[in-house]
Amino acid sequence: MSLDNKQVARPARSTEETQALKELAAAGAEKLGWDAPAEQVVAWVRENFGLREAAVACSMADAALPHLVAEQLPGVDVLFLETGYHFTETHATRTEVARALDVRIVDVLPDQTVAEQDEAHGPELFSRDPALCCQLRKMDPLRKALARYKVWFTGVRRDEAPTRTNTPLVAWDEAHGLVKVNPVAPWSFEDLTGYAARHAVPLNLLLQQGYPSIGCRPCTRPVAPGEDPRAGRWAGLAKTECGIHA
Repeated sequence: MSLDNKQVARPARSTEETQALKELAAAGAEKLGWDAPAEQVVAWVRENFGLREAAVACSMADAALPHLVAEQLPGVDVLFLETGYHFTETHATRTEVARALDVRIVDVLPDQTVAEQDEAHGPELFSRDPALCCQLRKMDPLRKALARYKVWFTGVRRDEAPTRTNTPLVAWDEAHGLVKVNPVAPWSFEDLTGYAARHAVPLNLLLQQGYPSIGCRPCTRPVAPGEDPRAGRWAGLAKTECGIHA
C-alpha cells in the first residue's frame, strides 16, 4: 500500500479529542514509568486504541519493533518513508518484513520524486541543504501520514545518541498531534539484536557491516568501533537528527 502526500488526511481533531489524547498519554506515562517491559507498553496501546488508530514507524534497519507490536496488534500499519534514496539492503528488508510479519506496509511517499526535486532545487540537495532534503522527503510526508492515526510507535532507543537519552516510553507528540510510544527506549543495541535472533525477525544486512543506524544511502556511512551509533548519519555535519524525533 502506498500513501502519497496528495491523498487527503482526516479532518483536524477537535479541541476536546486532542485534550483527551493528551490526558491519556499522561496517564500512560505515569502507569508505565521509565522502564516498563516493551510488551507491557504495547499492551497499554492495545487496551486504549483500536488497530487502525495505531501505526508503527520503521526505517527497515530491523523488524524488531514491527514484530513486537504485531504480536499484540496483528495487521498493524507499518509506515516506511520511501525517500527514493534507500540502500538496496533496506528495500530488501522492507520486502521481507511484508512477507514474514502480520503487518500492513504503508509506503509513505514525498510530494516529489527525486527527479522532480532535483529539477526544483538542483541535484543532490542532500549534500547542500540536508535539513531541507529531510523536510521534503521525510518530515512532511510523515506528518501528513500520521494525521490518520491517534498513536504511533517508534524504535527510538536512549542509547543511540545523547539527543535521545531522555526518551520516555509514552508522551504527547505536540509536533504531530498524537500519542507517541517508544516501547524499546530502554533497550541496548544488544537487546535489539537479541530479540531479533530469538524471534527470527528480519534484520537489515547493513547492521552486520558497521551500520548500527541506517538512513538514506548518500547520508549514511559505516561507524568505527567505539563511535556513537549515529556517528555515521550526516557525517561531517552538525546535523544528527532528520528532525522527526528532534
